[in-house]
Amino acid sequence: MTKAIMIQGAGSNVGKSLLVAGIARACVARGLNVAPFKPQNMSNNAAVTADGGEIGRAQALQARACGLDPIADMNPVLLKPETDTGAQVIVQGQRFTTMKAGDFGTAKGDLLPRVLESFHRLGQGRDLVIVEGAGSPAETNLRTGDIANMGFAEAANVPVVLAGDIDRGGVIAQLVGTHVVLSPTDRNRIKAFLVNKFRGDTSLFAEGAAEIAKRTGWHDLGALPWFADAWRLPAEDVMDIATRAGGAFKIAVPRLSRIANFDDLDPLVSEPDVTVEIIEPGRPLPGDANLVLIPGSKSTIADLAHFRAQGWDIDLAAHIRRGGHVLGICGGYQMLGQKIIDQDGIEGQPGQVLGLGYLDITTHLEPNKTLAISRAKHIASGEQVSGYEIHLGRSTGPDTARAWLSVDRRPEGAASADGRVLGCYLHGLFSADGFRKTYLENLGARASAAGYEAGVDDTLDALAQHIETHLDLDRLLGLAE
Repeated sequence: MTKAIMIQGAGSNVGKSLLVAGIARACVARGLNVAPFKPQNMSNNAAVTADGGEIGRAQALQARACGLDPIADMNPVLLKPETDTGAQVIVQGQRFTTMKAGDFGTAKGDLLPRVLESFHRLGQGRDLVIVEGAGSPAETNLRTGDIANMGFAEAANVPVVLAGDIDRGGVIAQLVGTHVVLSPTDRNRIKAFLVNKFRGDTSLFAEGAAEIAKRTGWHDLGALPWFADAWRLPAEDVMDIATRAGGAFKIAVPRLSRIANFDDLDPLVSEPDVTVEIIEPGRPLPGDANLVLIPGSKSTIADLAHFRAQGWDIDLAAHIRRGGHVLGICGGYQMLGQKIIDQDGIEGQPGQVLGLGYLDITTHLEPNKTLAISRAKHIASGEQVSGYEIHLGRSTGPDTARAWLSVDRRPEGAASADGRVLGCYLHGLFSADGFRKTYLENLGARASAAGYEAGVDDTLDALAQHIETHLDLDRLLGLAE
């Protein structure tokens, strides 16, 4: 039977996703056949899989670390928040239903057989499955019916390593406190701990680590220093999106309330002469922006209202009057049109809303979701790109006659008459070095055309070596059952 180990966190955002990616890459370097698995995830930053489903973006990165194509079994339950209290539920890659948080709390136990089915299927023929938890097992109020942390670990009989985040402070309390609140059964399932995001000399924490080990009885796997190049890897959590200063060319990105599939920003951030500035709610779009990029959204109509509530519609009008350029991707593309029609009430009450009006298109939201991995061409330059589509709805209208992409030999996207406002449904196009260079230089920016994809793999290799150097990986793998 395939061995497995689970990395859980003493809190959210302690670095579990990158830990799993780095451990996986280190195991591959050792010659092991490894796969990542996350039983339940919550993220609007999804990836389209080779088998036609969608999973969390972190699991796609972890699959890449393993040298695998992402498949739906790597993340069998994905929650995509649509409101503050409700989410779309994706099961084994496909839309299952939409639920309120309270309803999911009672229904999640019914999904455990599907989760275990994916786990066992994924493990067939592999040396190791590395499992990532969600949130923290210390949230004992969520233990009944749990499929994300200890509930899964118990059902699948998987040992656990608990990670703490010392950068937030209080890491001894994080780890020892988790030990205190867990039931004896769950407590005993944790075999070891590690401390992540350490800044400075890790030997200075030796006494702290000994205190944790004494109070919990868990093995100490070490303290992992801060990995400075983490920003070079695609982020999954919306909280990881941050302004990154580069050169004089400025791209302003409004942080939508339901921002989704924001990995479009990662290759732009990698450009040394480009500054990507995330505009938080309550702040105006900067007057010195060269490009305003409106990203994807899980709830386009709600985010359009959010956009207007910040006054960003007024700022955008001023930006365009000054001769600025605009790019909308997926939900951002839909917002730039004349109207969004939701006859079926997919995003709320049935009806229609006026768009921002900079593209002469109308979007009809439809229940069938488009999920596709596509190869495309930038029509003007002939540059090849590849990416993915993940959206509800179709957009039609006069400006689609000025499609600027050809996706699998069909026209895609729309452009205003003066060419300064563009939109499309294709995510990931900036990962293509040649297109990114052409696009930015046409707007007056200097672009490096550095190998973005190769840089991601180089960073994964560096992360794996970082983990090999600072953690007791032999002991961690020895704990796998």
